[in-house]
Amino acid sequence: MTDPLPPPLPQGFRVGHWTDARARTGCTVVIPPPGTRGGVDVRGGGTGTRELEPLSPLANAEGPTAVLLTGGSAFGVAAADGVVRWLEERGLGRWTPAGPVPLVSTAVVFDLVEGSPGIRPGPDEGYAACESASGGVPARGRVGAGTGAAVGKVRGREAATSGGVGYAAAMLAGGETVAALAVANGFGDVIGEEGELLGAPRDEHGRLLRSAELIARMPGPPLHIQDAENTTLACVCTDARLDKRGCAIVARVASAGIARAVDPTFTPVDGDVIFCLASGPEPPPAPGPEASWALTVLGTAGATVTAAAIRDAVRQAR
Repeated sequence: MTDPLPPPLPQGFRVGHWTDARARTGCTVVIPPPGTRGGVDVRGGGTGTRELEPLSPLANAEGPTAVLLTGGSAFGVAAADGVVRWLEERGLGRWTPAGPVPLVSTAVVFDLVEGSPGIRPGPDEGYAACESASGGVPARGRVGAGTGAAVGKVRGREAATSGGVGYAAAMLAGGETVAALAVANGFGDVIGEEGELLGAPRDEHGRLLRSAELIARMPGPPLHIQDAENTTLACVCTDARLDKRGCAIVARVASAGIARAVDPTFTPVDGDVIFCLASGPEPPPAPGPEASWALTVLGTAGATVTAAAIRDAVRQAR
């Protein structure tokens, strides 16, 4: 019996993947409706990013034209050029006297050792991901930026569990949709709803082991810890009313979802980044109890669907 599909993306949001299953790499793009606001929360100690500054509450831009999650480590950032080209061809981007300038906020995962290190997403692959973008429920599992992902890597990638792209969404009492897309490629284990191991290092007999317990018994760092090649990425998408400050707050609160589903997390060898995109057309409530409550509700929901999306990534990758 298959699990029921989660609710679809909020109206106007599209997700597309480019996947190279043989080279075990890919990229994933989130294209929100025009006028969407954005925020970001950076938790990991080893991130690879591009154009996060426009998401600062102090920046003039209201939000990104698209968010790109990509394999290929620092090389994969080049895929954003293809996303920019695709958006420019359609007149999408921040207005300037010279024409629209797309802002593509980007975060990377390390997958270079999974398949063919010389093959990584570039401009053409970013463009192709945009061409495939659609609404509804995104493709999940070993696709896009999650094609070469793995979790539970304290014993090395050869003993790790496959990660991937996951998705979850919820409808709130006020009618808003809060959805999360996640790429599970963390150093730590992915933990289920009841505390069970979904993805973790395996012993010689294939049994899952808890990374925290292994780390506590290690006299020193394992040889492969120097790789620092781990990342959990997430993008929360909602049709709720949020300004840039609100998006930043929801991203920060929603990062708790990573901590619920990944253990250990936010380590010096992880590059964890979480985005929040909000498309609601009306201005948010003025500062005060109503605004604080709205941010609490949305952040709480964001954390819940982020944790669920990370778990979904491992389940879909099986």
